[in-house]
Amino acid sequence: MALLHYAPPTSPYLNIVYKDDAILVLNKPSGLLTVPGKALEHKDSLQLRVARVYPEARIIHRLDMATSGLIVMAFGKANQGAIAKQFEKREVEKRYEARVWGHPQTQSGTVSLPLICDWPNRPKQMVDHERGKPATTHWSVLSSDTQSTKVSLKPITGRSHQLRVHMLSLGHPILGDRLYAHDDAKAAAPRLQLHACELRFTHPTSQEAMHFQLDCPF
Repeated sequence: MALLHYAPPTSPYLNIVYKDDAILVLNKPSGLLTVPGKALEHKDSLQLRVARVYPEARIIHRLDMATSGLIVMAFGKANQGAIAKQFEKREVEKRYEARVWGHPQTQSGTVSLPLICDWPNRPKQMVDHERGKPATTHWSVLSSDTQSTKVSLKPITGRSHQLRVHMLSLGHPILGDRLYAHDDAKAAAPRLQLHACELRFTHPTSQEAMHFQLDCPF
């Protein structure tokens, strides 16, 4: 599935939230790939932009192109490995905020549905109880208006498109989602209303508890 009119924002070129000798924390804008795509016109990415300024910075995790928010990178292989291990052990705490279509019947809940790539329609993912990888998301309502609800999302696993598919499975697609939302929900926002607003992990060298928060841009 080709990216439609890939024109990532260029101002600011990089939005650095925090930097020290071991880590670099950035605010990725919606519309920018985390890592370069295969096609030449999809080379511009957060990873490429960072490499031009900090060639030794290494990628650890990703956000979908349409998702904005916090990403941590590491300087050097040892620091990258130390944080990557925290992701593998699910010791990193991530929290997202999203605006979804409609109004959930309860104030909070948990979605546990296994996910797998929907190969003929990639990059879409789908629920598959036989072959899918386990995926769990905790959610809670923050506020609502006549048409939509703002929710806090805490993924326990880090599957591709997990939050988007899990909210869709509840009947509440994320607004502005060009892959999964129905036409009304898609048209309700100019971009995917999903933002990585909070990140907690242990610093790879000082062992200090790191906590970063960003205001939601929508």
